Amino acid sequence: MKKVLEFESKIEFVGDINSHKDCLMSQDETQDKPDALWFNIDIPKGHELKAGDRVRIIVEKL
Repeated sequence: MKKVLEFESKIEFVGDINSHKDCLMSQDETQDKPDALWFNIDIPKGHELKAGDRVRIIVEKL
């Protein structure tokens, strides 16, 4: 697998999508830094993540 991107960021918001999944989001720096990377990804419930936690985002080409 070829790594395309890797960055670390703080979770800004955890959205309750439905009874099966939540959505992790971070966009806080995009207003002031147009080149800032952000994420918005669905994740199964039971993850125990909360706003303020730091995560690593990795994108790999399969």
